[in-house]
Amino acid sequence: MELKLKPLSPKLGKEIPFPAYATAGSACMDLRACIDGPVVIPAGERKMIPCGFAIALPSPDYVALVFARSGMAIKSGIAPANCVGVIDSDYRGEVIVGLLNSSKADYTIAPGDRIAQLAVMPVVQAQVTVTDALDETERGAGGFGSTGKA
Repeated sequence: MELKLKPLSPKLGKEIPFPAYATAGSACMDLRACIDGPVVIPAGERKMIPCGFAIALPSPDYVALVFARSGMAIKSGIAPANCVGVIDSDYRGEVIVGLLNSSKADYTIAPGDRIAQLAVMPVVQAQVTVTDALDETERGAGGFGSTGKA
């Protein structure tokens, strides 16, 4: 699958690396902050961090999803503000990551810092059928911990 990437900043590919898979087994590409100088995300607040590029997915059969970097989220409380960002196949604007600082301390993003991960995944568009009844299951309508802790 080809993912077309259009640089929007002259820094991309020079000062700031293009999105890339860190290892052969990586499921996601690292996204980096394409910013002119450090950006402080105050404790409990959000900031929009540009990545300096736009993408073109090949068809509506694909979506790009923006996920947190696990170490950054767990160690520092910095994660996408919307949990998972969705980049639809017809979006052609800049990839921008909204980051939330859920910690009690300010956090500084420097130019080129890895700020999130990008996964490209297949999409199935469901055909919605309105009905008066759903099939029965063992679980039924139980949710929010209904299956137990273990």
